[in-house]
Amino acid sequence: MTDRSVKNPWEIIKSQEVYDSPWIKVTKHDVLDPNKNEGTYSVVHFKHTAIGVIPLDEDQNTWIVGQYRFPLERYTWEIPEGGGALTEQPLDAAKRELSEEVGISAEKWTKIMEFDVSNASTDEKGILYLAQNLSFHQAHPDENEELAVKKIPFEELYQMVLSGEVTDSLSVLAVLKVKDMMNNKAL
Repeated sequence: MTDRSVKNPWEIIKSQEVYDSPWIKVTKHDVLDPNKNEGTYSVVHFKHTAIGVIPLDEDQNTWIVGQYRFPLERYTWEIPEGGGALTEQPLDAAKRELSEEVGISAEKWTKIMEFDVSNASTDEKGILYLAQNLSFHQAHPDENEELAVKKIPFEELYQMVLSGEVTDSLSVLAVLKVKDMMNNKAL
């Protein structure tokens, strides 16, 4: 729960934009911390919302996406996900990402969680959805994406999260939330 009545104990002395691209902006702030010590705090502002989707069919199967992640320098498996422009409705972005990455459309959509992706260094927001009553068509990933798609039982994905095989934050949060919903008969 966010308490917006709490006064910000940080004082900004000076701010300088050090990088700007279509996806992120980095701002360096010279600050006084809550104890009035001088320091530097850099913040990454994301120009998109992180969107993730768990497609779930009537037999409790789901689809995951494999790809090489440049920042991590390794191949990962994760739920279908991507970025939605801040001007785009998050549900529209979720529908687009699911269609592009795995070739799935859904009749039923449930927003399962909103969260701060990494609040110590960025203002990026994330939104996760559950997609049900699925239909299938040809995937059409972005031209800079090389994706593998795998259909697996949801329980297998849950075990991949628990074992640390899946570490992507959107995937971990979404899987744990959907598992909790299943355990509480909310699905």
